[in-house]
Amino acid sequence: MIILGIDPGLAIIGYGVLEKKGNSFKLIDYNTIETSSKLDDVTRLSKLYDQLIELIKKYDPDQIAVEELFFNKNVKTAIRVGQARGVILLAGSKQGIQVAEYTPLQVKQAVVGYGRASKRQVQQMVKALLNLDEIPKPDDAADALAISICHGHSYASKEKWGDIK
Repeated sequence: MIILGIDPGLAIIGYGVLEKKGNSFKLIDYNTIETSSKLDDVTRLSKLYDQLIELIKKYDPDQIAVEELFFNKNVKTAIRVGQARGVILLAGSKQGIQVAEYTPLQVKQAVVGYGRASKRQVQQMVKALLNLDEIPKPDDAADALAISICHGHSYASKEKWGDIK
């Protein structure tokens, strides 16, 4: 199963592509999509959509996993990230791909085993689980890989217990 994990944002979107076979993960790719703050939000969202469609066509994921919005004290930022999440959900849906959503707590629990783990602990576990020489950079891409790992574990658990049809 190919999983495209996405850490949403408007300025920077992290993505991580993994292949899950049995209980192991194979890294395919990770990076970021960036949009310029010099552009208006509508143009940025349109560019984000186009680049997501390119990613989906390039990697042909079986499933997409997205981090749910964590409410930020800056309401304007939260709304903009919410709009970017909507574009991400739309891109997956339009391509006929199942999209799963996970809270930051669920991602930490699945990757580290502790829902209050630090960002550094999550990054170290991503490095270990994917047998990497160093922690993936930038942080947004490392977060997206963690979301992919979370989905791989969660999906396998649901499949095992018959929650998936």
